[in-house]
Amino acid sequence: MKRISIWWIGLIVCLFCISCTSDKKHELSVLHLNIWMDGTVVENGFEAVVDEIDRVNPDIVMLSEASNRNEELIVPRLLEALREKGKNYFGESSSLDVVLLSKYPILDQTENIPQKDRILRTRLDVEGKQVIAYTGHLDYTHYACYLPRGYSGVTWKKLDAPVTDVMEIEKANSESLRDESIRLLIEDAKKQKADFIVLGGDFNEPSHLDWTEETKGLWDHNGAVVHWDCSTLLYEAGFRDAYRVKYPNPITHPGFTFPSDNPDMPVERLTWAPDADERDRIDFIYYMPSAGWEVQEAIVVGPQSTIVRSERVAEESQDLFSVPTGTWPTDHKGVLIKFSF
Repeated sequence: MKRISIWWIGLIVCLFCISCTSDKKHELSVLHLNIWMDGTVVENGFEAVVDEIDRVNPDIVMLSEASNRNEELIVPRLLEALREKGKNYFGESSSLDVVLLSKYPILDQTENIPQKDRILRTRLDVEGKQVIAYTGHLDYTHYACYLPRGYSGVTWKKLDAPVTDVMEIEKANSESLRDESIRLLIEDAKKQKADFIVLGGDFNEPSHLDWTEETKGLWDHNGAVVHWDCSTLLYEAGFRDAYRVKYPNPITHPGFTFPSDNPDMPVERLTWAPDADERDRIDFIYYMPSAGWEVQEAIVVGPQSTIVRSERVAEESQDLFSVPTGTWPTDHKGVLIKFSF
């Protein structure tokens, strides 16, 4: 009887341990950042990019405006510089101007959409989970969110008056290649078998979740309520905007990523609409909801100051910022999302 009792106790303990292990929560942190022409615009910008990755320490790093200038591959440079700081990442070079680095093994990588718009698809093994990570840098032309602010989204010159007709704004926006790229990405994502799908990038386009009836009198929207193509298409396909899932109120948490203040650059290098309030959230991390995966944190990475009408001003929002301690390498802010699974 004594032996049987001990056996039953051992079995119960074993089952309890298995249960605890299966319920263990993991974290997956994802950073997206536009690094402004490979980090070459700001002095020591490349080193600053490496410093920021080291400081923020994300599991997945998505970079845009990260190309192979002068035929020098940027991925090996990043990996080596991070190794020197004790950070080990996986990464593969491509012909695109986007980069994905991961602390988790890369199973395969594909230059997914061979258009002007650049989207990279990477399959990762994350704690035994199959994760598809898309990173992109969408078409910068026909930047239609400047129209209601009184600027052309093609020439970036000041207009005689703001364009506030929503149909005209949406028509101008659709002349870019952004919506075509997102449609192709959505079709590609439907074919992928994975436990989780995440998409990050510089979209060069705001979100319909930010240009709402409630915000039409803010940030020089001049009354415009716009259903921006990319965010609308992604939501219709089931994707969700991680920042807005965590912070659904665009007034208290606007999450602006462009323009960013940069103390090492003159203001005129940081603004394209010098007489307007051009602040927008154009850098995103989206995900396809999956059982057991949740958004835990959403953070703006970068200076807590911005540019409004050619003036450096401090943001007074309730957004959570991760502020750099050294040189800031870019004219964008980054977005950091922490998922649990």
